[in-house]
Amino acid sequence: MMMNNTAANQFIRLMEILADLRGENGCPWDKEQTAKSLIPYMLEETYEIIEAIEENDDELLKEELGDLMLHILFQGFIAHENGKFHIADSIQHICDKLERRHPHVFGGETANDQKEIKLSWEAIKQKEKKRTSLLEGVPKNLPALTRARRIQEKASNVGFDWDKIDPVWDKVHEEIDELKEAIANENAEKVEEELGDILFSLVNLGRFLKISSEEALRITISKFSTRFNAMEDRLKKEGKSLTASTLEEMDAVWDEVKKSEKEQSKKQ
Repeated sequence: MMMNNTAANQFIRLMEILADLRGENGCPWDKEQTAKSLIPYMLEETYEIIEAIEENDDELLKEELGDLMLHILFQGFIAHENGKFHIADSIQHICDKLERRHPHVFGGETANDQKEIKLSWEAIKQKEKKRTSLLEGVPKNLPALTRARRIQEKASNVGFDWDKIDPVWDKVHEEIDELKEAIANENAEKVEEELGDILFSLVNLGRFLKISSEEALRITISKFSTRFNAMEDRLKKEGKSLTASTLEEMDAVWDEVKKSEKEQSKKQ
């Protein structure tokens, strides 16, 4: 896909708007922002993009991509104000990086499969960053499930991985048994460790099944929240509150909500 003039013009327009917002007669809120103060908003926009993608909402995705673009340019604008670099330097950097790390596309080299491409990418990246460990560079602030998967992927890229899913399943069951043993021994520290091992092994299982554990958990949380809200609404219609209802009463309504969901799903 070639860049068209419309995209370039809108990019320039957004930069000009930012200049006005940060200018002498600009917006007081925008003028007082710093690179650090904008971090929460940038993270929020990122998660809103993820939500739009997961909900297959193209209109929302279009909007949220623009919102994130604003924050990317905002960071670049602040850096330029402080005499550090221009956003054009960032764009040049990623262009150069993509060309360097795709020698099979831009450098006349050949690659036989995706595994070979990944190995080449990691080797080039290690050399560029002057890293001593393959696992360096995975951000520590990533959500834990996502970070676990990225670490597992990096290890897999160099062959530290099972070939089949059966041993992955065995590892999941092994970790569950070890958690049960730690609980039976009332070893709180070991319980926490073994629970972490189970989560790590389940992320690995998801990776083998080509499922994002982070996304799967978000879907389950959303499903639970929807059902819980429906249960709460039904109890209110019956003149009851959650605190005044027994577990048996809540379970019964919960089952009704699930049954209603399945019936609705069959109609669609």
